[in-house]
Amino acid sequence: MQVEEMEFYNRLLDYQNILYLCHRNADPDAVSSAFALSEAIGGTIGLVDGCNRVASLLIDKLEIDVVDHPDPSEYDITLVVDTSTSSQLNDIQLGKYCVIDHHATTALIENAEFFLHHHATSTAEMVFSILNIMGAPIMRRVALGLLTGIVTDTGHFKHATYDTFQAVSEIIELSGVEYAEVLEMMASTPQDISMRIAMLKCATRANIERVDNWLLVDSHVNSFGGASSSMFLNIGADVALIGTSRDDAIRVSGRAKREAVNAGVNLGKIMEDVSSNYEGTGGGHAGAAGIDVAADMNIILEECKEKVREVLHEKNNPSICNNIQNDSNKSNK
Repeated sequence: MQVEEMEFYNRLLDYQNILYLCHRNADPDAVSSAFALSEAIGGTIGLVDGCNRVASLLIDKLEIDVVDHPDPSEYDITLVVDTSTSSQLNDIQLGKYCVIDHHATTALIENAEFFLHHHATSTAEMVFSILNIMGAPIMRRVALGLLTGIVTDTGHFKHATYDTFQAVSEIIELSGVEYAEVLEMMASTPQDISMRIAMLKCATRANIERVDNWLLVDSHVNSFGGASSSMFLNIGADVALIGTSRDDAIRVSGRAKREAVNAGVNLGKIMEDVSSNYEGTGGGHAGAAGIDVAADMNIILEECKEKVREVLHEKNNPSICNNIQNDSNKSNK
């Protein structure tokens, strides 16, 4: 059942022992959101399968207590944070659970006791709204976490909206934390040499395709697919699709520049559509999304690329769409 912030908060108060569960390779948005809620309401933060470098730094700097590989059956309810599909939780058995999430598509809400779902640019913004409604003070550690979650999930404000900046402004005003402190903390994140190696290997395997005036890139790597896809945008790609293997399944991480998104590319919808053909899971945002399926990597990459091509061709050749529509109208007469 969909609820709003006040009811979401009131329902959580019905439970004494809450597990705030973050998706595998948890990012700062997930960790900071779980941390802020646990500080305000109480409960335990769980990492289903590790966290990324910046989230790890956040946990260390803010001294956040986390539990690795928690068992949801040991808690009264599990609050799934910033997660849209069960595969992101390694298909863990959740039992009684609820959801707070900001992704465009969120399959987990179907069996949730209740959920809060908005199309915000980060879950941290949604959590901040809950804290405001609660009248909870925005303490320094919580503020640093939420700001880091917002900054990273918006790509350093590349995908920010008016609401994003308003939330950031209010957090800074209420907490006294300076934005420079967030940047300094993030800048101290150590560079992982294995990630640098993976990204360089990924670059050497890249297939570069020109679709009219757009550049579409795909490649594959053993790990760090998300970071690799972002790298390609930084060096010139408009859309990047990177495949990685995981046990018996494969994952494709996609990233698209704002211009491509404005042209109609919606990677979240593309990943969702492709995954439905393989009984997999896929989704995310228009400019950042992923898919997990048990299939051949090259086939999945090609299907995703084809859908991107269709959108970009359509953008540069609107007359094609008009002709199709005119033919359709004629056939209906």
